[in-house]
Amino acid sequence: MKKQLYPGWLATALLIGWISSREGFSQSAMAYAGQTAKPSQTVQRLKNIPLRDALNTLKDQYKVDIVFGDRAVLPFSVASEELDFRQSIEKNLSKVLRSSGLTFRKMQNGSYMILGKGEKVSVTDTPLKPVESTSREQPAAQQSPKLTEAPTIKVAVKPITGTVTDEAGGVLPGVSILVKGTQRGTVSDPNGNYEIELPTGSETLVFSFVGYVTQEVAVGNRTALNVSLAASAVSLNDVVVVGYGVQKKKLVTGATVQITGNDLVKQSTVSPFTAMQSQSPGLSITKNSGKPGSDFKINIRGLGTIGNASPLVIIDNVVGGDLNMLNPGDIESIDVLKDAASAAIYGSRAANGVILVKTKQGKKGKPRLSYDGFVGVQNVAKYVDVLNAQQYIELENESYQNIGSPVPNWTNLVPDYSRVQQGWTGPNWQREFTNRNAPIQNHTLNLTGGSDYSTYSLGMSYTSQEGVYGQPKAPLYDRYSFRLNSEHVIYRNSSFDVVKLGENILYNFVDQKRNGIGTGDINWNDIRGVISMHPLMSVYDNTGNYTKAIPWAEAINPLGSYDYQRSNNESQSHNIRVNPYLEIQPLLGLTFRSNFGFKYSSGASRSYTPAYDLGGRSRQDLDKVDQGLSTGFGYVLENTINYRTSINNAHNINALIGQSIEKNGLGTSVSGSNRGSVFNSFEYAYLNNVKTLNPSNLAINGSPWGRSAIQSFFGRLNYDYKEKYMASIIMRADGSSNFAPDKRWGYFPSVAAGWTITDEDFMKSTRNVVDYVKLRASWGLNGNQAISPFQYLSTYSFSGANYYFGPEKNSVDVGAYPSILPNPNVTWEKSEQLNIGFDSRFFRSRFGIVMDWYTKTTRDWLVQAPVPAVWGGAAPFINGGNIENKGIELVLSWNDKVGDFRYSINANAALNRNKVTRIANTEGIIEGSSTIFSTADRSSFYRAQVGYPIGYFYGYQTAGVFQNQGEIDAYTGGKLPNTKPGDLIFVDTDNNKIIDSRDKTNIGDPNPDVIFGLNLAMDYKGFDFSLSGNGVAGNQIASNLRSAEKLYANWPSVYLGRWHGEGTSNRYPRLAAGSSPNWGWNSDIYVDNGDFFRIQSVALGYDFKKLMPGIPLTQARLYVAVNNLITFTNYYGADPEIGYANEGWSKGIDVGFYPSPRTVMVGLNLKF
Repeated sequence: MKKQLYPGWLATALLIGWISSREGFSQSAMAYAGQTAKPSQTVQRLKNIPLRDALNTLKDQYKVDIVFGDRAVLPFSVASEELDFRQSIEKNLSKVLRSSGLTFRKMQNGSYMILGKGEKVSVTDTPLKPVESTSREQPAAQQSPKLTEAPTIKVAVKPITGTVTDEAGGVLPGVSILVKGTQRGTVSDPNGNYEIELPTGSETLVFSFVGYVTQEVAVGNRTALNVSLAASAVSLNDVVVVGYGVQKKKLVTGATVQITGNDLVKQSTVSPFTAMQSQSPGLSITKNSGKPGSDFKINIRGLGTIGNASPLVIIDNVVGGDLNMLNPGDIESIDVLKDAASAAIYGSRAANGVILVKTKQGKKGKPRLSYDGFVGVQNVAKYVDVLNAQQYIELENESYQNIGSPVPNWTNLVPDYSRVQQGWTGPNWQREFTNRNAPIQNHTLNLTGGSDYSTYSLGMSYTSQEGVYGQPKAPLYDRYSFRLNSEHVIYRNSSFDVVKLGENILYNFVDQKRNGIGTGDINWNDIRGVISMHPLMSVYDNTGNYTKAIPWAEAINPLGSYDYQRSNNESQSHNIRVNPYLEIQPLLGLTFRSNFGFKYSSGASRSYTPAYDLGGRSRQDLDKVDQGLSTGFGYVLENTINYRTSINNAHNINALIGQSIEKNGLGTSVSGSNRGSVFNSFEYAYLNNVKTLNPSNLAINGSPWGRSAIQSFFGRLNYDYKEKYMASIIMRADGSSNFAPDKRWGYFPSVAAGWTITDEDFMKSTRNVVDYVKLRASWGLNGNQAISPFQYLSTYSFSGANYYFGPEKNSVDVGAYPSILPNPNVTWEKSEQLNIGFDSRFFRSRFGIVMDWYTKTTRDWLVQAPVPAVWGGAAPFINGGNIENKGIELVLSWNDKVGDFRYSINANAALNRNKVTRIANTEGIIEGSSTIFSTADRSSFYRAQVGYPIGYFYGYQTAGVFQNQGEIDAYTGGKLPNTKPGDLIFVDTDNNKIIDSRDKTNIGDPNPDVIFGLNLAMDYKGFDFSLSGNGVAGNQIASNLRSAEKLYANWPSVYLGRWHGEGTSNRYPRLAAGSSPNWGWNSDIYVDNGDFFRIQSVALGYDFKKLMPGIPLTQARLYVAVNNLITFTNYYGADPEIGYANEGWSKGIDVGFYPSPRTVMVGLNLKF
């Protein structure tokens, strides 16, 4: 049987979408053709019904077309009205619109158009021609009837036809089209089509629609004119996603920020997090590595714990997800809930904030196909400048001379040293490791459409990215995604939808090859290897093999080390998220919703290490095969009941209660390794191809995932009075299996209030300048339960506990021992937050200011308490610390239009200060890793300590360099014995005349004082330009790219500025072969300012639809873009944006960082 080219379910989905779109087109055409008819019933009572449904009721009763956009009416509802269909449609329209502030206008073709506040449309002073449908299925009897001609003034006219769409390519019905400077106008039909007659002497048409930016278009010689309207960036009636629902921006009382899918796509990135960096004040997004597929370190409003500080990610109502699994082109919006009141509805895990992701949803109308894609090349934006062979020899000789030792005999130590003497500068190992012009590509297809009863959205995408480092085997990251969202009205009465079904399906497959480049600490870091490798030997020998280590140095060839040990690997992962849901509205305003979210993931990996010999101790006699597999799932069942009502069209109430059950960790993992493969190749690197069973070479592991469960009950009550005064109350209770039964439940309340000042009578005199001002305040409590399960029980381990008995010790019994020390009292970590802010708009909404002040206190950290090794088991988890974050966030925006030139500017900044206020031990200190730097004192370089910022750098403060013996003799502070000119002046912080570990102090803070972003956008007659940038200020970076005790390691060229004579340096001391306090102690000579501002994205595009209006596309935009164009910084390293540290509660540690690449690309946006 012939194999199918496409999966059956994909073909079915496309068929359903096509049928739905045809049904929707036919219904729209019939509605437009209808004229006012006798209503089918006499009286109908409307109560708590969406305005859209009320308008559709009038449309059905009077058999007349009512033109409106979903964007315009979606935020509104009809609280309580009685419609008398014996009255005129105008009277009933007035009733349903009275609380919304919207108005209507009857057009000459008999239809009615819904208008926004202050929007005006004049009927034409010449007869309007009906717009004929382009649908072949529409019968002639259903076409618009000929309109009665009115008296006209005879003037020469030119007919103009076209279609009006939104930026996503969706048709816009009800758009007002006016001839500029006249009263001549028309309105687009339900399919977005229009026809208007342009008098001689008139050149411009004005397109306007509520919720969209008004656009003036010069007609020129064209007779067909298709127009795309941009959504207004400042519409207060837009809705934002909140927990378990949506809410009008005007009614939001918490601190939230929304990034639209269009804003993400414009950044031309493979990760949504990168695109969010310049657009989300209060959200700290830092790369852990620039390697393809790497994660980000995400914090909202500062670091709140030394445990898991990542925000909760919810994708299409399914809790827990990885935003990196999504292609930016699949996302409709991302809403960040920053304050406790906004996030309290997810109380159990919302202590670190919540990120709500909504993928693209279906839209009513004909099928709309769009393509967004780019291809480009990547290169290293900046290398760490290191010494060449001659400079290296100079500094090596100097380091020996400074300790009184003879300089090395390079002729005897280095093969072919004569090359160096003749001017050979040696290899630049970073450049040798570079994959130049590494390709990158991203392609996304989206298909949306539907009818009044069914809508669908189908998306497919492919992303491929090679790493800029990793020659000769550069990392390759491939991601494939599929998405299907649909919603279907099963039963609808005359007023509203009663039963709806829908689903969200998201699948992705990630294939990573050769992705083993070490980017960790000093012992597993290939970037550090190529930076610190000495330049006295070639990469390859005369036979083309990797050059072996020089015996004098035993420095291993870093390219060979990577190639043999970490390049031959592949990992694959499958992730699928399915979320079917049911909505039942038995009564007007009362909605029951149930959704079941299912998450499944599986992963497979394998690697191959050949037998090799790189000289010295870097050799392996037998090849090795590793293979692993894991698979598992989790699920969540949520049920909510929502009730909306309005009393006297003034007191609006929205109440929600709900219940949730969630289980995770239902899976297993197995892995194994063995040596002696039959095939000397990664291609056949499977355990089945290793036939030897030597126990010393064989390792097998298998274990279940850590299971956990959460049960929750929650409720929310929102109230507003005429959208002027607002209040919200939330309560959530969560029970977590991670804690003992009597410590299992946590309770998380919040309250919030808002006041729209500009709706007060005393603000009337300012309305020509001040459009909108809303004050808001909130308080709330959230929780965190992110620890391994069953920490309250005494568990046992069987690993490494074998006992051997008998005379020959050949009888083996398996033993056991306590693996953790239990703590039955461990319970929820809690975060309390107070937020006060305001939203404002000025000068006809062109200028906007949003400001928030907050204080966030996290109590009862979930930490592992250090215990003496003699206690046996691992340390127990305790509630062991508190921290306070305080800050201010500010957003300034300006949007304007001058003729055909539109532009917008958005600048945002977030100031944050954090301080640890309690740690539950005698010292009030939690130490960081003691091996982060390769220095002599082997002590922690960062720590958490009461009274200091979390993760601050801890070491010796210096006051310069002693320049001569006279300075040393005259110095009255503490100094080390045998101090010599060129040594560091260590600050005696305790003033006891002795320099020792008690003099260590705060020498830097990796947490920025300010995070800021800038976004510019301009367009003119089809051309568009955008620029986005982001940066930080007030933080420090701790960098050590050379191990002090390794005599052969190369130096960054910044150390050419070392002290080598009086007056030559007052920061870096004299060199010394081997370790010395100058270079071996953790001090501020390793700390640099981390301030930077990066031009993250620059793009220039042109929409060829403007040049060729006759093409069958609504958009044909070609653009060129550069990501990571330039970074303004004084930091000498490759990249100042460093999220790495051994523990997750610190960052800014540079021991060899894989930098973000610079990308040049060409892209295309097509909308059909």
